Amino acid sequence: MLKYCFSVVAAAAVFLMPLLLRGEDIVIRKRSQDNPTISFSGAAGDTEMNNAINRFLTMCGWFDAPRQGSASEYSLRSERVNGALHIYLYRADQRIAGWRFNASGSPRQVAKSVVDTVIEHVFEQLRVRGFCQSRIAFCAETAPGVRNIFLCDIDGGNVEQITNYRTLNVEPCWSPTGQTICFSKYGRTGIDVVETTVATPRRSRIISSFRGINTGAAVSPDGSFLAVILSPDHQVDLYILGLNQRTRRRLTNGIAVEASPCWSPDGSKLAFVSDRRGNPRIFIINADGSGLQMIPTVGIDAVTPAWSSDGKIAYASRRSRHSAYAIAVYNPAAGSNEFVSRGEGGWESPGWAADNRQVVCKRTLRGKSSLWIVDTLTGRERELLRTGTELFDPAWSPCVKR
Repeated sequence: MLKYCFSVVAAAAVFLMPLLLRGEDIVIRKRSQDNPTISFSGAAGDTEMNNAINRFLTMCGWFDAPRQGSASEYSLRSERVNGALHIYLYRADQRIAGWRFNASGSPRQVAKSVVDTVIEHVFEQLRVRGFCQSRIAFCAETAPGVRNIFLCDIDGGNVEQITNYRTLNVEPCWSPTGQTICFSKYGRTGIDVVETTVATPRRSRIISSFRGINTGAAVSPDGSFLAVILSPDHQVDLYILGLNQRTRRRLTNGIAVEASPCWSPDGSKLAFVSDRRGNPRIFIINADGSGLQMIPTVGIDAVTPAWSSDGKIAYASRRSRHSAYAIAVYNPAAGSNEFVSRGEGGWESPGWAADNRQVVCKRTLRGKSSLWIVDTLTGRERELLRTGTELFDPAWSPCVKR
């Protein structure tokens, strides 16, 4: 079987460090477009809140800090009034907006609300609410041969373990509500797709347990169907299962190995990986099984597609037979198809943020893997999270559309 289809079964022998370290490295490879700059000094004596707001302003990806000696385009000012946090937004020296926030919660949660409010006010093109409230699911090794599902915030903080099994649990995917996560759970007799709630107390259920493998789960945008790779007859093919009614539809049928399905924004199509042309390539198929076609890609192969809500497909590909994987984006509307990650090492498993410009991915450098975010608009690359073990399969949660 192909490496890309079975990479999740590789076991390693390291334990997860109890303390997860948040990465701060930021690398800029190109500047196709600058973000507006913003400054925030904060209120005197409110250090924890000031630091939290500054952190999310820096890590949200929508603002840049002003260069030393330069004035910022926007500035934020704050004050505490009777226990409430008042935030004022200025452009140059003109006040353009102001808000009042309940400051009784944790500084991180208040900071998320503050920064979300600011970017939603400044950027009309941001079509979602609560971007800083979104989270990233990923899997990490917790013991030799054991992987479990974790969550972190968009700044790499607030790491939380979601599953606690003594087996491989990989390929997390979010439901469209962001309230549950599906993943592939390896057992003694096969691989099942399991769904678990994010909020505690957590409740789990098996949603696909056919004979053979049940992997690559992807929930449709309306939450009604599950795309999954099954092998009930020893062929590795793409299927659609009904989540609200017991239905199963086979979309491919052949000796080719299929992997990594993802849904189009309207739920009418799926992209997936197949080796039917030799090297792994990305194909698109209608949800009724018709209209199979291969999409154009850069590089010599293409794996792990992710479809943004505005129609772009991110994927991992190699520039040459001897090079590592890099992240590329195919944008049919703009007629573009190009590599977007430029840092050294291997880049794999992209997952779109709800803002349709940033992707989270796994980066392997000098034998160690960590999670990185690539801004496909500015070319900015920043490390999200590194630990004392290997990290895999990041997936960004959805946000509420506005």
